[in-house]
Amino acid sequence: MKVLVWHVHGSWTTSFVQGGHDYLIPTEADRGPWGVGRPAAWDWPAGAVETPPEQLAEADIDVVVLQRPEELELVEQWCGRRPGQDVAAVYLEHNTPRGPAAISRHPLADRDDIPIVHVTDFNQLMWDNGCAPTVVVPHGIVDPGERYTGELDRAAVVINEPVRRWRVTGTDLLPGFSTAAGIDVFGMGLAGLTERLAQTPDPPAEGAVRAIDDLPQRRLHDEMARRRLYLHPMRWTSLGLSLLEAMQLGMPVVALACTEAPVAVPPEAGVVSTSVIRLRRAVAELVADPDRATEMGRAARKAALADYGLPAFLRRWDDVLGQPR
Repeated sequence: MKVLVWHVHGSWTTSFVQGGHDYLIPTEADRGPWGVGRPAAWDWPAGAVETPPEQLAEADIDVVVLQRPEELELVEQWCGRRPGQDVAAVYLEHNTPRGPAAISRHPLADRDDIPIVHVTDFNQLMWDNGCAPTVVVPHGIVDPGERYTGELDRAAVVINEPVRRWRVTGTDLLPGFSTAAGIDVFGMGLAGLTERLAQTPDPPAEGAVRAIDDLPQRRLHDEMARRRLYLHPMRWTSLGLSLLEAMQLGMPVVALACTEAPVAVPPEAGVVSTSVIRLRRAVAELVADPDRATEMGRAARKAALADYGLPAFLRRWDDVLGQPR
């Protein structure tokens, strides 16, 4: 099939384009949000083809994977076809509702011609999907390999834009966690993090929280795996792919029991709780016990490979793409 899909979420798209289709990736000269194209530093297969908008009108597109409401209009403008009517389409919802959780109506809730694909059961449950048909396709990721060494007695956290997203991503909790272990924050948009944490009521000690900005994916995985554990302080996000990557790397997990995390992390793979006190204690215990951390990390990798492996993810998406309305 020829699948039109925007590069919106780099890690998710990396998995998606591993399937056996041709993927048309809108690409504009300025590499702006509507034409990011292929990422230079990531390994995407040749079937993911950068496609300028002016070429899409003549492209033989079988199905469109929408991810933002604005893309409905862009498909009409660039392709001359109405998604769901002139060309088959599905809408991939990456996120939890941004408004009141139980009553937020999905942007496509009034349409029955474009299925909504949720990445977790939690997302499907919390969105008001209206009359739109829905399906859940859990994440699947490219196995980064078992790289865990845990040689550094620190915790790894991956958060993009931790200052702007603050309480949503649990950034405000980092000073408290840093009393149990040093924390290294990886991700994009980390500017100002140290300064913002210094303004909190109990600022972290110097060097207790370090910002390590925007590493290439392979180096990011290597650096994560050197830390003793993975800390997942997210309050209200969809299931983070960095959490699954950490588990497949062989890292033990300490996570807030929010959204889909309690489903993704079994008891033998880490500690999941809504008690920050309990989680701080777990961080300290894992830092002090490398053997236990290694054992839990092996269980985390086994669980993540079984539940979030790439082959099952691609099979499920083949089913979805073969049956759009």
